[in-house]
Amino acid sequence: MNLTSGLEKARRLNIKSHRSEHLPEWFKVRVHSGEQFRKIRRMCKERGLNTVCVSAGCPNIWECWNSGTATFMILGHACTRDCTFCRVPGAKSPARVDPEEPRKVAEMIERLELSWAVVTSVTRDDLADGGAGAFAECVRSIHRARSRCGVEILIPDFAGNTRALDTVISSSPQVIAHNVETVPRLYATVRPQADYLRSLKILEYVAEKSEGNFMVKSSLMVGLGETDSEIRAVIGDLARCGCRVMTIGQYLPPSKKHHPVARYYTPEEFDLLAETARRAGIRQVAAGPLVRSSYQAHRLAVGLEA
Repeated sequence: MNLTSGLEKARRLNIKSHRSEHLPEWFKVRVHSGEQFRKIRRMCKERGLNTVCVSAGCPNIWECWNSGTATFMILGHACTRDCTFCRVPGAKSPARVDPEEPRKVAEMIERLELSWAVVTSVTRDDLADGGAGAFAECVRSIHRARSRCGVEILIPDFAGNTRALDTVISSSPQVIAHNVETVPRLYATVRPQADYLRSLKILEYVAEKSEGNFMVKSSLMVGLGETDSEIRAVIGDLARCGCRVMTIGQYLPPSKKHHPVARYYTPEEFDLLAETARRAGIRQVAAGPLVRSSYQAHRLAVGLEA
């Protein structure tokens, strides 16, 4: 079964319209605040640290925090861009970067005894290096504090600055991720200050520099109004750029002010998208309604190493 016919079949099974006031049944999440969840929340508050789990309203926060994993968000809590899909607030003049942030993140990871850490950030176009130096120091601080801890960094585009990319590469993370998020046609309305081709060049650049020392990863949201052929084209572009790890998840608007959802993909459709990605050359794929870019990050990385 090819992707188009498979999606059409799955689509007929999807009786929920995007105009429905209720999410399809497969979006149900069990809310449970365990001891580990409360510990991470308390430690973040004590250290003044941000997580994308909270800032972006991730639906997997209960699962991840209770299993002892979290995605740390550095460089503050406000972004210099205005992506219409994102819950993180925008600001023309964000707050000063905390120079102690890398140390605080590393200390928390050591306290939690994590074997894998994910670090991302808001976009900081106001900084000369886009925050690359802070990323690099975070990676080095984590490795010093807990040498056996793998580090995945999810970076912004640094406005295409290759020197900034060299800075983060030199810190030796295990995974460098940069998300394309959506198909190129939708960038003008979804990511107006980003550029699809620039993001592809970033992935291609880091893949060429990897020399087998780290993995390259990207993520795609669906449900924003893209077509099947556009999805296939993006997957093909990522594979050609050297991306070997990918996540595909359902877009869920954070509020009525954000970009509207065009439709909800079924779990069967996500299975077909994952198979399409694997056939294109993406070796490790996580795809599903609630999948986000750092979802099961450690499992994907370990699976690729095997």
